[in-house]
Amino acid sequence: MDNFVRGRSTAEHIDTKVWKIEVSLDDMNPEFYGFLFTELEKLGVNEVYVDQVVMKKNRPGQVLNVICQEEIKDQVVDFLFRETTTFGLRYTPYTAHRLERKLIEVETEWGPVTVKIGLYKGQVVQVAPEYESCAELARNNDVPLKEVFRRASELGNKKIS
Repeated sequence: MDNFVRGRSTAEHIDTKVWKIEVSLDDMNPEFYGFLFTELEKLGVNEVYVDQVVMKKNRPGQVLNVICQEEIKDQVVDFLFRETTTFGLRYTPYTAHRLERKLIEVETEWGPVTVKIGLYKGQVVQVAPEYESCAELARNNDVPLKEVFRRASELGNKKIS
């Protein structure tokens, strides 16, 4: 098996070149978030998510959190200043412990599903069907997404036992 998926190692490792970038927002059109998430994913960020917060003057707001590799941090910062309403942001170096990852395929009654296996010190600790794989089968077969996930998880666990 190849040791890299999308340019990242699939072997268990400690990654010390990770950054968390935080942007506090209380005046941005919420419709912009979908665009931000899509474009940040295109840049290659590891994660992007929003926390709901209460900001100064008791206004509701959000903190946009972006986790990315060091080599794209400056691109992400440039993007956030151009595309959000923020006047400042915070970034912090992170250390990430990443599980070994393997991909397997299981055959459900609706078709094949890719399942990600996570190993910690050589032992399986996570079995996770890939969303896109399950979503496509759910749409094409008019089956609830949660049913495809359940079946793919069951088959993934059975296959690795």
